[in-house]
Amino acid sequence: MPPPRSRGGKVVFLDFDGCTHPSEVYWRPGIGPFLFNYPGHTLFENVPVIEHELAPYPEVRIVLSTSWVVRYHGSLRRLAAKLGPLLCKRVVGATYHSRMRELEFRQMSRGQQVCADVARRRPENWMALDDDELGWPLWCERRLVLTDPVFGIAAPAALAKFRIRLQEMHGTLP
Repeated sequence: MPPPRSRGGKVVFLDFDGCTHPSEVYWRPGIGPFLFNYPGHTLFENVPVIEHELAPYPEVRIVLSTSWVVRYHGSLRRLAAKLGPLLCKRVVGATYHSRMRELEFRQMSRGQQVCADVARRRPENWMALDDDELGWPLWCERRLVLTDPVFGIAAPAALAKFRIRLQEMHGTLP
């Protein structure tokens, strides 16, 4: 496996479903992704929250750790654009790319996917925003900011933990 183009630095591994919007997203040919059974919610509704929290930390980069990358066949630019211009600029890669074996990748838990990317990317510091807590190796479990399946990162407990992890990453805890 070739190394990622971007290595080192401070990284947030970002899941889409259950983080930037509710977790149950469906996909239909000709329509694309859509939410079902979540009145009042929209796709990528929490992007402004993430933008706001990352604003004081311009050096933090984003790696997409979402099943959307497999669905969109590794089209990083296309997916990054869904995050809007401010977050799009921060996206430096994804846990999956087209040179990987898709079936093998899909059989891994999200935690295993992220930790494999950490081993390749070697970030100085990192965290993961995800609503899936299963399958995280013990050595990286504490770096998971568990989000709410409906409210995502906007849930008060998840948002508070995200803020604390950002401060820890930058050595700015009071």
